[in-house]
Amino acid sequence: MRVIISSMKCVFHRAIICFFSIILLSGCKRSTEPISKTDFVMDTVVNITIYDDIQENEAEEILDSCFQEIRRYEGLFSTEIKDSDVSRINGSKGEKVSIHKETAELIEKALYYSELTDGAFDITIRPVSKLWDFRSGKAEIPEDKKIKEALKHVGFRNIDLDTEELTLSLKDPDTEIDLGAIAKGYTGDRIKEFLIDKGIKSAIINLGGNVVLLGSRPDGEPFKVGIEKPFGNEGEISDTLSVEDASVVTSGNYERYFEKDGKIYHHILNTKTGYPVESGLNAVTIVSNRSVDGDALSTACYCLGKEKAEELLKKITGESIDIYFYNADKPFL
Repeated sequence: MRVIISSMKCVFHRAIICFFSIILLSGCKRSTEPISKTDFVMDTVVNITIYDDIQENEAEEILDSCFQEIRRYEGLFSTEIKDSDVSRINGSKGEKVSIHKETAELIEKALYYSELTDGAFDITIRPVSKLWDFRSGKAEIPEDKKIKEALKHVGFRNIDLDTEELTLSLKDPDTEIDLGAIAKGYTGDRIKEFLIDKGIKSAIINLGGNVVLLGSRPDGEPFKVGIEKPFGNEGEISDTLSVEDASVVTSGNYERYFEKDGKIYHHILNTKTGYPVESGLNAVTIVSNRSVDGDALSTACYCLGKEKAEELLKKITGESIDIYFYNADKPFL
């Protein structure tokens, strides 16, 4: 594990780590053009680009299949799709629910990070996050008494998961889960495996800023992943990372936020207080082998702050993880 403290003031994630900033340098010549597909799925813009020298129709078929798989995962993990596994769990009022294998795998991974972070990362935050309603674009500060009431139902130990029987029940009937902080990472990993099975050796999977890189550039050099500047002009880059065959995920206080009385209220919530996290950081970027780990860790490390995040990463052995901390240069709550 390598811990990197950036001298940059901030790094940006605003739903994307720019498509155009994940680049092939101009000196790289190809016999064929890369083939891409972009669509809106999992509540974000998703782009997949294949760089292998294969027939266009073959690449298009593979890309279509990738998006079919992504929509399948969305159908399991979404809080908004009525018949998803997550929606059925949230509507169960504590009754046992049968779930798919993929949902069980993802929740098991989420529970691992919840235990590892003593609840700083917790997928049962939904009773509180619903009050803030950052997704609607009409978010405002909830009443404090409503936040305190919702917090009574937050706690990952309310989840009773049986990975053999593929069932889940909630000990508190008013507990609800939200996999938004980890689902894109899991999905990116599965799509990467799908591409490998299809014989693809060079590709970029960008799930709204969760970037998964398959192999390297066609010339053998690492991909250049640009991180967009927070609160800057659209497309303004504050950092560039050289990465191959790995995942890059950033979490920060500017993906979803609103400003009131000079303070920024953002969507990453403290599971103990119900209010936006105050960690002294603007963002955390995680480079890891698996995007599901990067997704969970970027959120967890942002919540914990620099010192506790470093301690957390010392507990994780056998994994190659790079972490980049970026300090805030604006007041925020």
